[in-house]
Amino acid sequence: MLKRKESPTDTAFLLTITISLFIVIYILSIIFLGDKGFSKIQMFFNLFNENAALIVIACGLSIVMITGSIDISVGGSTALICTSCIVCLNNYGFNFFTALILALVIGLTFGAVQGFMIAYLEMQPFIVTLAGMFLGRGLVALIEVNQIQVDNPSFELLSGARIQIPFLGDINKRGVFIQSKLEYGVVIAIIVVCVMFWLLRKTNLGRSFYAVGGNSQSALMLGINVKKTRFNAHLLCGLLAGIGGFLYLFHTRSGSVQQATGLEMDAISASIIGGTLLTGGVGNIFGTLFGVLTSGIVLLIVTAIGSQDPWWPQITRAAMLCFFIVLQSIICSRKRK
Repeated sequence: MLKRKESPTDTAFLLTITISLFIVIYILSIIFLGDKGFSKIQMFFNLFNENAALIVIACGLSIVMITGSIDISVGGSTALICTSCIVCLNNYGFNFFTALILALVIGLTFGAVQGFMIAYLEMQPFIVTLAGMFLGRGLVALIEVNQIQVDNPSFELLSGARIQIPFLGDINKRGVFIQSKLEYGVVIAIIVVCVMFWLLRKTNLGRSFYAVGGNSQSALMLGINVKKTRFNAHLLCGLLAGIGGFLYLFHTRSGSVQQATGLEMDAISASIIGGTLLTGGVGNIFGTLFGVLTSGIVLLIVTAIGSQDPWWPQITRAAMLCFFIVLQSIICSRKRK
């Protein structure tokens, strides 16, 4: 049986910090910004509604980061998925399922090509995926320069559907009970989180990801195919980018060259806040989930206090990133000692 190179103590500590930070921030937002809607149950569900695509894509980033790699092409591939699917939905008779297949094919193609170049040609992951990001946005510009919207009644009907949460909701100013609603994309995102958690914890492939990220030479001596493992990590990241890109389309129903700009940085920061080490070998998918939620609640707080300056969410996120990177550095230093 293959042993994981991940330290359970370090992972539990980082996960505890992330979850505790989210709970503290959310409680403070309810106390001080309750009149802004933070005391409503729907606000909590909106965190998931707005970030379902990011949750899936961040899971993919966590996997490649656990192996010690990186992928910054997911924003470009998401923009390409959205625009390609909209053009096919509007002009070529595609439906929900054929558009989903197209999204998965695009994501897997990015993952396979980049994974081959990184794993087997031993090219730098940052350079390869940077080229992938530019390629994705360049292809979007070739397909459609202007922003486009979905004009497909069946797709719009499905994307507009919501899950009614029984017995949960809020009373509006007129005294009417409004049931809480959840988008179907959130269900897909939660399923992805659970499946990825199971894969990392219970399968040899998941253990191989941790082993390669912890020490590739030791993993090689244990009989692990390091190149194949890295390739599989990028292939899986590409698959999740395809699913996440489709969920992004499902939520926004639009596509443009500038769409999903900075999405890759949001996914990387969520993974780091969730406890994934930049050096590889340590990470937790549920930590990534709470990393996304923590970033989301911070953005809502900055918006709620009336700040229209776009840099405040970035400054706040940078502060959290610095805190967790310093924390990771302390953990890595302790492990070396």
